[in-house]
Amino acid sequence: MTQSIETITIPGLPFPASRIALGTWAIGGWMWGGPDDENAIKTVHEALELGLNLIDTAPVYGFGHSEEVVGKAVEGRRDKVLLATKLGLNWKDGKVFRDSHPERLRQEVEDSLKRLRTDHIDLIQVHWPDPKVSIADVARTLEDLRKEGKVLALGASNFSVAQLDAFRAEAPLAAIQPPYNLFEREIDKDILPYARKHDLVALAYGPLCRGLLSGKMTAETTFGKDDLRSGDPKFQEPRFGHYLKAVDDLKAVADKHGKSLLALAIRWVLDRGPTIALWGARRPAQISGVDEAFGWSLSAQDFQTIDEILSRDIPDPVGPEFMAPPDA
Repeated sequence: MTQSIETITIPGLPFPASRIALGTWAIGGWMWGGPDDENAIKTVHEALELGLNLIDTAPVYGFGHSEEVVGKAVEGRRDKVLLATKLGLNWKDGKVFRDSHPERLRQEVEDSLKRLRTDHIDLIQVHWPDPKVSIADVARTLEDLRKEGKVLALGASNFSVAQLDAFRAEAPLAAIQPPYNLFEREIDKDILPYARKHDLVALAYGPLCRGLLSGKMTAETTFGKDDLRSGDPKFQEPRFGHYLKAVDDLKAVADKHGKSLLALAIRWVLDRGPTIALWGARRPAQISGVDEAFGWSLSAQDFQTIDEILSRDIPDPVGPEFMAPPDA
């Protein structure tokens, strides 16, 4: 176990959560080149050995497959693990759409409990807001499930401030899950200050920006048509070149601390507030280096240097909007 691991309290959960969580989108296989269950289970076990006690998954990751793999991997270790999953997305013929109707939410929780092989979900999160269903109805449904003991804490992913307000008017909110990384910082404007003000923990997804901040990509890196990044504007020229130039320059900031670029990217997220970084992995080797992200901090000068690099190297930045599923 990592000795210097940092933790944070999520209201309603039985013990503090590690400030790096294992993200399992890739474990589901869908949009990541297919599943690899043997390595996926080893990855979960490696994460737990390193002291990462929070695992974040979702039904839509592989259409139930990620949850099934996580459930198998944590069997016999459930009391040491915080399981976070999501609801509010549906699918038909491989097409994903938003669906937060109360009966759908209840069914999703039952399905997730079975796949995860557990009697309760520690943190349940609405994956995306559904414009066809009032947030009040969604919040009340989840609060009923919390009172029934099927879930312990409630969260919301990809919500605006107004939507968070609407949720909190009906039910206690413990956590939010927005996209957040060195390159995608929209939440600095309003969502992160809101989290600080209302004691919400922010689970930052994509802290390595789909691998861009791993430091392992080059101009020759390519992505298959079933890879999420083939449709991501950041990975199309000329933007890809701009982001790779920024990555090279950011390595100098990491080098100053004797750290990898990957550790710098995670540390940046952790230093921004009441945050948890979701570290996505599908093979054990992909979570090596967790130790490097703990036990140090970036200085005010580091933050300024990082900002200068981004404004110089990336003339046409773009956010993660391409990932939003259709409303219906």
